[in-house]
This record gives sequence, C-alpha cells and structure tokens, in this order.
Amino acid sequence: MSDGETRRPEPTDFIREMIRADVAAKRHGGQVVTRFPPEPNGYLHIGHAKAICIDFGIAKEMGGRCHLRMDDTNPTTEDMEYVEAIKRDVRWLGFDWGEHLYYASDYFERFYYLGEKLIERGRAYVCDLPEETFSKEYRGTITEHGKESPYRARSVEENLDLFRRMRAGEFADGAKVLRARIDMTSPNMKMRDPPLVRIKHAHHYRTENTWCIYPLYDYAHCLEDSFEGVTHSLCTLEFESARELYDWVIQATEVPHVPRQTEFARLNITYMVMSKRKLLQLVEGKHVRGWDDPRMPTIAGLRRRGYTPEAIREFIGRVGVAKNISTVDIALLEHTVREDLDRRSPRVMAVLRPLEVVIDSFPEGELEEIDAPYWPPGTEPAADVARTGSRKLAFSRRVFIDREDFAEAPPKGWHRLAPGRRVRLRHAYIVTCTSVDKDETGAIVRVHCTHDPATRGGNAPAGERVDGTLHWVSAERAADVEVRLYDRLFVSENPGEGDADYLTELNPASLAVLVGKAEPSLAAATVGERFQLERVGFFVVDEDTAPGAIVLSRTVALKDSWQKVVARAEPAAPKTPDSKKEKREKKPAAPVEAAPVELSPEAIALRDAHGLPPETARVIAQEALLAALFAGATEAPKGKELAKAVATLLANDVLGELRSKRLEAVPFDGPALVELADLVKDGTIGSAQTKEVLAAMLASGKSPRAIVADKGLAQIASADALGPIVEQVLADNADAVGRYKAGNVNVVGALVGMVMKKSGGRANAKLVKELLEKKLA
Repeated sequence: MSDGETRRPEPTDFIREMIRADVAAKRHGGQVVTRFPPEPNGYLHIGHAKAICIDFGIAKEMGGRCHLRMDDTNPTTEDMEYVEAIKRDVRWLGFDWGEHLYYASDYFERFYYLGEKLIERGRAYVCDLPEETFSKEYRGTITEHGKESPYRARSVEENLDLFRRMRAGEFADGAKVLRARIDMTSPNMKMRDPPLVRIKHAHHYRTENTWCIYPLYDYAHCLEDSFEGVTHSLCTLEFESARELYDWVIQATEVPHVPRQTEFARLNITYMVMSKRKLLQLVEGKHVRGWDDPRMPTIAGLRRRGYTPEAIREFIGRVGVAKNISTVDIALLEHTVREDLDRRSPRVMAVLRPLEVVIDSFPEGELEEIDAPYWPPGTEPAADVARTGSRKLAFSRRVFIDREDFAEAPPKGWHRLAPGRRVRLRHAYIVTCTSVDKDETGAIVRVHCTHDPATRGGNAPAGERVDGTLHWVSAERAADVEVRLYDRLFVSENPGEGDADYLTELNPASLAVLVGKAEPSLAAATVGERFQLERVGFFVVDEDTAPGAIVLSRTVALKDSWQKVVARAEPAAPKTPDSKKEKREKKPAAPVEAAPVELSPEAIALRDAHGLPPETARVIAQEALLAALFAGATEAPKGKELAKAVATLLANDVLGELRSKRLEAVPFDGPALVELADLVKDGTIGSAQTKEVLAAMLASGKSPRAIVADKGLAQIASADALGPIVEQVLADNADAVGRYKAGNVNVVGALVGMVMKKSGGRANAKLVKELLEKKLA
C-alpha cells in the first residue's frame, strides 16, 4: 500500500471479538477452522458472498483455514454443474480452500454408523408415521406439547433391524424415518423428536445408487463440522433455533471434537430476491436468460454484468457483520461498484441512439485525427488495466450524436444542442446548429452545424460561453455495437413482500437492447474489458461478443442519483465543535428526480387516456400485438375500469410468454384479458394462479372462467379451511415464530408465503395474513 493510500481499519464485530477471545484463551489449541458449506442445488448469489467473505476472510485474518464443503445430502436436487459453479465463484471472489474440499456424501457411511450408535444408546428410534402425520398430529404447537409416536417404545433390537432394512432398500420412500428420541414437551419444537435419516430411492450425482437413505441437514452438518475439526461454525440467523439440536447431536453421538455454532444476520438487498427457489423459478420460467443473466443477483450474473470481486468484497465490508436483521439499499452496492470501476474503466465514446450531424463547414471526404486521452486528469488507472495513455479519434464532416442531446424546441435550462446553440464536441471542436432535416412525418433525421476551426480540442475563446459538451463518433469510422441496457429486475423495493406475488413485480424494462455507434478503438475490445462510455455509464464487453460484433452490457449507470441514500448508509463522520454550525449553514439538497421515460406519441396517448405508468405505456405501444389486445380490451365491458390491470398483464405476463415462446399471435382477444383481470380483482383467483390460467389460455384458447372451473383454481377463502394449514406452518417454523415474538414483524411475509405454498397457491393471501397475525398475537 502506498503512502498516499488510506489503510482500512481492522474489521471488528461480535464474531471477530469472540474468535479473538477464543484464540487468546487457547481454545481448540488456539486454532481457527471455519467452513463454507453450500448445497450444490443452484448457483451462489450475493447473499452467499457475505457468508464466503466472513468464513474465508475471518479464517485468513486469524491465521486459520476455511474449508469448502458441498452439503450434498439431497440427491434429487444436486448436480455436478452446481459444484463446479460454486468452486468457480468462490475462487473468483478471491478465496482458496487449498486441499480442504469436502463432500457430505463422503460421510454417508459414518452417518449410518452413528445412527446405529444412537439406537444402541436409546437416543433414536425408527418411526413409521408419515412426516405430515407426525407434524399435524404429534408434534404439537407453540402453545401445546406434542405427544409421543406410537413407535417410540420399540426395542433397540427392533430399531436396529428396521434401520438396517431401511439401508438395504426394503421400504418405500417415506415409509419409515430414523427419529431422535429427545423431548416431546420441549418449548423448542426443533427438539420434539426431529427426523435424522430418511428413505429416498434416488440417484446421487456422486454415490450413484449406493444409498437409498440420506441424512437430514440438522443431523449431518454438525457432524460434518466435527469430522473436519471445524472450530467455529458460522451461519445465518435462520439456524439459531437449530443450535440446540446441533449441540444435542454432537453430545448424543459422543464424537470427540466439539465445534461451536454462531449466527449472524443474512444479507438482504432492496430490489433483489435471494431465495434459491425463487431464482430457480426465474430461470425455469424463462423470465431471465439463465443463472448468469446480468439482472440476476447470482455471483455468475454479477460477474457477467461487469462487477469485480474487489467491489463485492468492499461492499460486504461496508455492510458489516451484525445480529440484527436489516435490508441494505441497493444504492450502496451500486455506489461501491462505481467507485471501484472508476479506475478500471478507460473513457471512450459511443452513441446509443444515433442522430446524424453534418458539419457543413468541414471539408467533404476529409478525416482529421485527434489524440484523446483514455483517462481524465488526476485519475490513476488500476494496475491491471491494459489501456493507458490515449487513442486516435477520427473527426469527419458527418458525425453521430445521441438523439437525446438535441431538441428543436429546448426547455428552460437546456445545455445541449438546439437551433442556434453552440456546444463542444468532446476532444474536437465547438459547433453551432444551423438547421435540421425532417422526413415526411415531421421527425428530425439530420442536424446541420458549422464548426469553429480555432476551437480544436474543444477550447472556447476567452470569455465565451458554450452550452454544453457532447460525446460523438465519426460516421465514417464508427463501429456498430449491440448495447444491452440492464436495469433492476424488479420494480418493487421488496419483491414479494406481504401477500404480493414477486413475479408480478418484475420490471418489464429491465433490459433494453439497442444498436449503437462506437468509436473505432472499441472494435478491438475483448470479452471482459471494462469501459466508461462518457456521459452514459460503465460497461463491460459481454461474452456474446464475436469478431466484428461487439456486445456491450451496462454494469451501472454513470449518474449516482442515490447519493443521499448512500450517505445515510455510510458511517457518520466524527462530530466536531463546528458540526452544528455546519449543519445550520448547509443548504437542503434538491430532490433527485428519475430520468423521464422517452415516450412515443402512441405511448403518450395510452398514458394520458388510461393513466398508465409511462414504462407500461411504452412497452404496449411498441409491441403491435400488445397494442391490439389492449385496444380490444378497453372496448369490452369493464375494459376501461380494468385498463391498468390489463396493461400490467400485457406488459409483464403476456409479453414474457410471447418472448419465451417466440409467438407472433395468441388464441384469445382483449375481452378475455379483461375477464382474467376481473377474476383477480374479485378474489376468485390470486396472482399465483394468474400465470397458470394465462398458460392454459395460450394452449387452449378457452376463457379464463372456464379454465378456473376445469382446473379447480378458485382461491380458498374460508378461515375454517385455512386454519389447519396456518397451524401446521407455525408448528413447522418455530424459529420464525420466535423471531416474530422478539419483535421482527417482517417474518409474517415469509410465513404467508409458506402457507401459500402448502395450499398450492390457492389460499387467499389477505385472509392468510389476518389468520397468522391473530395466531401470533
């Protein structure tokens, strides 16, 4: 680190303080061994990145080691593809496990052996009750004790015989389970005879068909920690209620090494979902292009979007480690990425929406070379950046500027090009607009200017005012580039919060693909190179790039319109005697306004006539089929009343189906969509059933009401019918109930989702929430 750099303070938090105390007290011989134990059933996301940084980072700080363990005890969901992806992501983040790569599946024989030992010591028994029956009739509730299984009193000999026959494959899936014999009156419902080993006749990606019994997570992971000599088992808060069972398994099996479990708050970020189940739905439902889609919060997606491991590690460091559950604003992540990319991204120019400008005063056919630096004064490029110094730009009679940089009738405060206005073309000349050319519709197709030869390099004469500085490219030398403008995947700050279906909150404008014009230096760009397109944003060369076909993906917009939010998220500066005076003298910041959506006349008409959000109006107006369906819908009975709901269906669900299935027509009309929206409005179906009904409409052309009747999709809106499901969910999730009673009311949303899942998505979400709040009160 150079003398001019500031050394980041040594991290400190409750976990580090605990481990430092353990090392000082010579616990575990002063050793520190942690582990990162993902299940290989999906791709890692940025929430896992926090755990990786904590597990590997703390071990490195303390002079210890961190193991990478594949927790592969569920054969039906795991795959070698995910194993390789996990290893790739951990390495990319900058961490290495050395020789310490482990698999839970390597311990299957030991799990079985210890299962027999538990039986021999009277601490486990084979139970014939189906798990659903045990949960509903025997486990009890948070206010009532459970009751013992009728199979709890089996003899050691009978249990050993049954357990061995379970292993031999004699019984069907779910016919029997090995249970811990603990305490059916325990206030911790995790301790009420939990299952340890289950029957599952399924092919395992590593052990193939050797086993037909598999350990449950609560039985396996604590033993894995012990087998590997892990000293500090660090995990997220949802495992807090399982800590008592973790300790019980270690003690009951009498394994020699005793690890210690400690929990920390998981990472939640606005505008993102972190559930592997939901991410899998996004992939399988083709709402995104794959696990590495740049809109995904997966590490693979962030890498493809152009995020760096350094930026992610810095972000995790700023978030810190705490016990309290909270949600971090995505603005802090984006701000951190901008800071990191500033020194990694040479400045270049590209025009995303080209508008031809003819410099009438510049000689026809002449090309003038201009030397332009890659970096602004005072910016020191990062050591790994290849492009330093400058590049040559070609200036010609015809250039392109961005269409958004010209206005024939400019508004007040306009600082770009307009008739009679003077602007600076970056690195080139000051030009003055003299006229415009229009097509037969009145649209501007060309702008005419003159240039001032004395202003080469963009330098204005002393005392002369210039309206602004624009980026540009030479029409003769420009390279065609595909530009992918990625935005947030969801329009909601907390997707799926409460009773909302997170799929209905997808952002229809999360990806815009444009064909732009770029300066010649970009023609030789290689996959993974990063650039700042001046006045536009930070971009990365995507892996879809081919010779002569450059693809640029936007990593993050250039303008940081969230500085106020970031300022609140950053640690406050130390107070000084003049702090109050400075606070009084500081002028209030002007409110930040989102950049307006550019609308066509057709989109403006839709917006104004039906009160549609601008982005929804834009999407419908630019898709002929959607526009025709919407027009038909608004003419139907209730069409105008339900126009917004129909528009949302079109811009999200219907458009998604059209793109994923590449359809050019649909077997239903606008009035059918009004009928579908009406079914949602009157509560006949919920948002969860909307996609299923729409899929059936596309397949059969039947009316929505007929489909709901045929498939039995009507919502369950009876408290009597939903009551038992609510009770079951509360009984199965004692940890969430405990967090609610401790003051975390946000868990209600998660519990609603669990009830919805158990009901097949048919429960009335509003009623479910009311029942849950009543039970929890």
